[in-house]
Amino acid sequence: MNILVTGGAGYIGGTVARKLLAAGHSVTIYDNLCHSKREAVAPEATFIEGDIADRALMEKTLREGKFDGVMHFAALIEAGESMEKPQIYFRNNTASTLALLESMHATGTNNLVFSSTAACYGEPVSTPIKEDAQLKPTNPYGESKLLVEYMLRWFNSQLGLRYASLRYFNVAGAIEGYGEAHEPESHLIPLILDAALGRRKNIKIYGTDYPTPDGTCIRDYIHVSDLADAHMLAFDSLERQPRAIYNIGNGEGFTVRQVIDSVRRVTGKPIEVVEEPRRAGDPAVLVASSARIQQELGWKPNFPRIDDIIASAWAWHQKRYQ
Repeated sequence: MNILVTGGAGYIGGTVARKLLAAGHSVTIYDNLCHSKREAVAPEATFIEGDIADRALMEKTLREGKFDGVMHFAALIEAGESMEKPQIYFRNNTASTLALLESMHATGTNNLVFSSTAACYGEPVSTPIKEDAQLKPTNPYGESKLLVEYMLRWFNSQLGLRYASLRYFNVAGAIEGYGEAHEPESHLIPLILDAALGRRKNIKIYGTDYPTPDGTCIRDYIHVSDLADAHMLAFDSLERQPRAIYNIGNGEGFTVRQVIDSVRRVTGKPIEVVEEPRRAGDPAVLVASSARIQQELGWKPNFPRIDDIIASAWAWHQKRYQ
């Protein structure tokens, strides 16, 4: 296959690009490098620096590339920031994706796998969350992604776009030679690993009064390699089905304190904790049911244990600063 990967210089997009290349596929990465560096691009991939909102460049890329489809990861991803700057999330995540969809339609590129989010659900009524659960985001980040899902449904029914939307939860871990390195970093596990390496003094816990066993938020962590496998299976499935929505997760949640304890076990390092008030827009519990993709596509996580996920991230994280 010949795949265009938007946001392919990022953590998840870059991992998927590398696994596609390892499987023998051709990959073009399209990224504006707003939160990454040129060095993050897989060496074997073709690279185009650009914004997905640039219709002229995107249409030129799609026409010349003659792609079998697009895997779309380019987005802003910080729920907390989206509460402070909602306008940039709707501009970058929603409006820019509309420009991508228009470009795809104009060039006859009809297969898309979309990087969606569990934030579409907001505060779940029950867990684990299934794909038919209520969609009621609690932050503009989740809303910006949900609006894209609404657009995809109409592009599918009216314009023939074939798509799979993957709603995933907290992604962590690393593959050989590539891991999580956001700029600036705001995700829990790499921040804790920085504390383990002495690169930061402590790790902050935002909210200790949630209705959970230890008062901290519960999240479902999925290894980035397992997530990449799900993207590849979802893309292949578009030959058989015109649209699909799948949750991707381990089906088991861990509190913030449990994740910190896992890092302590894996690294053997003490981690100082500072307790802070809750952040606006953070649901108490997000845990996925991935039964649908397991039943329909045969996907299952190869790294279900939190210690194994963190161990892979720790191995990469240590090499990152050598």
